[in-house]
Amino acid sequence: MFLKKLTAINYKNFSSVNFEFDHKINCFVGNNGVGKTNTLDAIHLLSFGRSYFNPIAKQNIRYGEDFFMVEGQFERKKQEERIVCSLKLGQKKTIKRNGKTYDRLSEHIGLIPSVIVSPADSDLIWEGSDTRRRLMNLIIAQSNKEYLSDLISYNQALAQRNALLKFFAANASFDADTLAIYNQQLVTFGNRIFKARTKFIAQFTPVFEQRYKAITQNNEAVAIRYKSQLQKGPLNTLLLENLKKDSILQYSSVGIHKDDLMFLIDGYPIKKFGSQGQQKSFLIALKFAQFDLVKEQIKTTPILLLDDIFDKLDQRRVSHIIKLVDKDDFGQIFISDTHLERTEKTVKEIHQSYKIFRL
Repeated sequence: MFLKKLTAINYKNFSSVNFEFDHKINCFVGNNGVGKTNTLDAIHLLSFGRSYFNPIAKQNIRYGEDFFMVEGQFERKKQEERIVCSLKLGQKKTIKRNGKTYDRLSEHIGLIPSVIVSPADSDLIWEGSDTRRRLMNLIIAQSNKEYLSDLISYNQALAQRNALLKFFAANASFDADTLAIYNQQLVTFGNRIFKARTKFIAQFTPVFEQRYKAITQNNEAVAIRYKSQLQKGPLNTLLLENLKKDSILQYSSVGIHKDDLMFLIDGYPIKKFGSQGQQKSFLIALKFAQFDLVKEQIKTTPILLLDDIFDKLDQRRVSHIIKLVDKDDFGQIFISDTHLERTEKTVKEIHQSYKIFRL
């Protein structure tokens, strides 16, 4: 699978741009602020229906305009696929496949798989648990069509339960029957999500560990641990046990919305005990393990997006990435960089056809 053409209108800093791509390597070169990362983000948008860097859709509309439109023409399994994502202020964002609007976003996820490697990935280590859950959700949803639907349903039930808890507090009232309805919805969808996440970690961790070892060429013991309150007991029991606490807080303090991933090196959190180099290697291994697992599960080679890696990574790690992507198991690759000469030198080392776009 590869992206043949890309059109973006009023997306971020673009007024109107059109690209025709090489089926292997495509490089965007230019000064900071000209739109290199935004081009990669537009491709990510066509894959997942949302920006990688700013999930608030209306903020991706170019300043002073009232809509954006991004269109991609792909070749997938020898068939043409035309994907259009658009948003007009005051209206709902839409995604179309070959002219037909999806009823649900979950129907699209997995059709156009992609993996992005970006300096922003450091948020996975430094930011809160929601960032790591988002990565987990992104990977699982590409091969599990029911997962995203369950997640949406769970979050809806969670919002309704939280609103009910606030209503009880404001009106000094309590309705056990209504609360039980939302509890049961959380249990139904939460259990399925918990099962899917547990299975994912069991599959993902050995792939990640293998990638990390290949990158670092040493014996550091790295691990990913899934942390969930459901590991302590059934969700229904946890909800009942924490009802008094939830009533005081006026929100639900237990459930899969509190799940997290622990990133460890030699048994300790990499956030506190890992060097900057170890953290960078950890993140690269994480993303290439994502690539490996998605490719294996959906039997389609993801598009690889490498954002500004030459400025943010040392030469040893860049060289390792180049060696990796020179192998036949990688498909189409997009690279952004600020230096033309460095980019040309790098892509020539990969021994594949390429195009360079100066922005």
